[in-house]
Amino acid sequence: MNLEGKRVLVVGLGSTGEALCTFLLHHGARVKVSEKKKPEEMGQKISLWEEKGVAVETGTHNQKSFMEADLIVPSPGVPWLPELEAARTNGVKIISEIELAYKFLKGKIVGITGSNGKSTTATLTHKILEEGGLKTYLAGNIGTPLISFVDNSADDHIYVTEISSFQLEHIEEFRVSISVLLNISPDHLDWHPSFADYYEAKKKLIVSQRENDIAILNRDDPLVWALKEEGEFQVYAFSRNGKVSPGCFLNGDWIFLSNKEEEKLIKTSAIPLLGIHNQENIMASALVGHILGIPPSIIKDPIKNFRGLEHRLEKVATIRGVDFYNDSKATNVDATSKSIQSFDRKIILILGGRDKGGDFKKLRKPVKENIKRIILLGEATEKIRTTLKGIVPMETVSSIEEAVRLGYSRAKPQEVMLLAPACTSFDMFQNFEERGKVFKREVLSLAKELGKERP
Repeated sequence: MNLEGKRVLVVGLGSTGEALCTFLLHHGARVKVSEKKKPEEMGQKISLWEEKGVAVETGTHNQKSFMEADLIVPSPGVPWLPELEAARTNGVKIISEIELAYKFLKGKIVGITGSNGKSTTATLTHKILEEGGLKTYLAGNIGTPLISFVDNSADDHIYVTEISSFQLEHIEEFRVSISVLLNISPDHLDWHPSFADYYEAKKKLIVSQRENDIAILNRDDPLVWALKEEGEFQVYAFSRNGKVSPGCFLNGDWIFLSNKEEEKLIKTSAIPLLGIHNQENIMASALVGHILGIPPSIIKDPIKNFRGLEHRLEKVATIRGVDFYNDSKATNVDATSKSIQSFDRKIILILGGRDKGGDFKKLRKPVKENIKRIILLGEATEKIRTTLKGIVPMETVSSIEEAVRLGYSRAKPQEVMLLAPACTSFDMFQNFEERGKVFKREVLSLAKELGKERP
């Protein structure tokens, strides 16, 4: 693709949008940005990019700019705007950032997707490949935008890339050497028209592969496993429920790697991460290392030393016997269900935020089995209350700070206070990170007042 002199419209000026602008300018494109935020929300960004030759439009999306472009690249998470639909109808090419990067990138891509666990799996995979001496880079949502690596890419580089359904929506030729599909459950239904549409977007990572490519699929997820017949790619499986080969599986207290023969990898008691979902993430990461020739003796060390990511089932403190966990990244029902099932103790659960189309009925069973009390906050409060009525006591608060204080007053030693909201944070916070930080700050403030044990 020759970008010299092409009129390229970048939609959104977040981290990916800025990376796109840098790349496009370097390749001689005439770059314009369409950003819905108002100028006062943008700080110095506008003047900085205008000085570099980028035309920046803010406050609204100008249909004329969309229609005049030769190419449009929406940032991840930008919804399917009427302006995009009109431009496509008018013959304007629309591709995602990863598609643009793919057209220029040298090296292999390991693409990791799924409804939950992408960031944890991508990070651990990257650590395993680093430990194995490979030239590897962490890209995508959890790392640096893939487009930023293009100009310094080389054939022996491996890009471990976390890929969302948003990014897959606008691919054409994009193809990964190794794909990982962790799980599929309803998510982002505030963005996708339907679950079927969301599933089709996720599928694209797998069905675009060819006979020399490898797909790592969750044998225990029917929607994932159904894709094994969707192409000529090689299939590796991972499973907690039975032996698979080639693949990785749990048998008793051990995780095994299996190809022509079975080999013990690591005992579950040596894994610091909580939850059966993290066992699945670990198996997927281990398989990537195994496929790329790293011996089990090297793969297991990063697993033993990996403490997880912030806001993902993160232990914050123990206050007088009550353990506080921050799982602010649990923004859908499936993630919250798995979070709840990670404990064998009674839990006081903070639920709520902005609903993104989740089916809260699926929380009834884990709530009945594991939850002592629910504390509700945010826009989805009444929907959750109605759905879970009569199972456990529920109370409503207006802030995370209030939730922490109330929850602690209801807790007993050896119980867990868990933030796993099953909703996005956008009704009260900028993102899940801010929500998690506010939770942690209040927990640590309470700990300082009362005295605490370290995590």
